[in-house]
Amino acid sequence: MPFRGFTRLGIPDVVLVEPVVFPDHRGFFAELYKRTDFLAGGVAYDFVQVSLSRSKRGVVRGLHYQLKPMEQGKLVTVIRGRVVDVALDIRKGSPWFGKYVMVELSAEEPRLLWIPPGFAHGFQALEDDTLFLYLQTKEYSPQHERCIAWNDPEVGIPWPIRENAIVSEKDSRCPSLRQAETNFEYPI
Repeated sequence: MPFRGFTRLGIPDVVLVEPVVFPDHRGFFAELYKRTDFLAGGVAYDFVQVSLSRSKRGVVRGLHYQLKPMEQGKLVTVIRGRVVDVALDIRKGSPWFGKYVMVELSAEEPRLLWIPPGFAHGFQALEDDTLFLYLQTKEYSPQHERCIAWNDPEVGIPWPIRENAIVSEKDSRCPSLRQAETNFEYPI
């Protein structure tokens, strides 16, 4: 099995995936996704879109999600640089509603984070020229896209670079969790 583990985090539907890394004199090799292993690890989704972003140090992207019927699960990783990655539970009736998990991901220690549908997702780049890879279970749909304020005080995410955070114009207008539109019920 090319994966050391599928670890359920503080919100058990969010899974940290640790691939086996095979280093040698050329660098290393690691499998980042293998359907049979992901099914065995409890991630029973296929991916239909792959996206890549490049960010400067301090950039916050998120907290993004899509409404049903275009809800997205995301498998994310860093291929250059380092980020803190956040998954916020927005499923009505969930015992973790309004709670989040935060994980550091880096190219130096390849790991992936599975964020299922029903979660808002965001990250902050901790290094310049960070490359962030997303595998998504449904295609991007602008009419279903929604967001939650990255700095919502009720959610209280402790972003490492708060004072000099760089946020897009669109993300700077996101509503609070309390005001955000969601059509997810727990369990999904």
